[in-house]
Amino acid sequence: MNGSDSAWRGVWSLDAMINRRIRRPRSSGVTMVIDTGVGLSAMADILDLAGDHIDHWKFGFGTTALMPRAALQAKLALLHARDILTYPGGTLLEAAVVQEHCRVFMTRAAELGFRAAEISEGTIDLPAERRRRMIDCARNAGLLPITEVGRKDPARQPEAAELADQILRDLDWGAAWVIMEGRESGKGVGIYDKSGGIRQSFLDAVISLIGDAAARLIWEAPDRAQQAYLVCRFGANVSLGNIPPQECLALEALRCGLRFETFMSIARNSQEAGLWDPTRVESPQPGNVARTEK
Repeated sequence: MNGSDSAWRGVWSLDAMINRRIRRPRSSGVTMVIDTGVGLSAMADILDLAGDHIDHWKFGFGTTALMPRAALQAKLALLHARDILTYPGGTLLEAAVVQEHCRVFMTRAAELGFRAAEISEGTIDLPAERRRRMIDCARNAGLLPITEVGRKDPARQPEAAELADQILRDLDWGAAWVIMEGRESGKGVGIYDKSGGIRQSFLDAVISLIGDAAARLIWEAPDRAQQAYLVCRFGANVSLGNIPPQECLALEALRCGLRFETFMSIARNSQEAGLWDPTRVESPQPGNVARTEK
């Protein structure tokens, strides 16, 4: 949404806050939804309310193998009408790879109507060359390759240097984005400790090693506190993933500084810069009846 049809259009301060966001289509600042079983009617309601703020829609893990084909394709059609990028979860591809059906998987994903493929090693181990060929396989099938780095098992977490190397290789091999593993729980994996808090020194190490490539990362951040930290750290246009569908509008408010976690710093900075004085009475607006404040 560009603000032209906002209920609050013309309230200049709100326009300025909303306009902090890069508009779709965008390569940074994307919001990736994780769908673990949303019905078609519920999806339609979410898209009516928040569809302009959603960039990617990931069908979590292996859920698409367990739903009727007609239901899946109806959901994909609804998402494509909104120009939202769609892909099945990486675990489903990993299952296909174990059965030696990577090419078959990519071909069927394209036939079903997916526009992208998530390539991951959350559970299995693959040689580097095999991973590179999977990226090529996705492209050959007409799918946009999106990779994921990290492990789902809390006991098998890679070091920062290993993750950074994989991120840079994947981008060099043609990945459009790289997702940082966070699971749907956001605990004990990637940049999160077992309680869901940010491992700041680990995050700092990854960022320092990948440099400008950080703009191509999608941070899985299912928890509100995680989202707030990453928005405050990297700005409104950081890419975030594994967002529950019903929370997309709340995330957009957070990005725009229209939620406590991000608004508090805006209010404080405005006051310190002399842009806002809580004791100053506003001037009457032209065309309005002035009321005297006492």
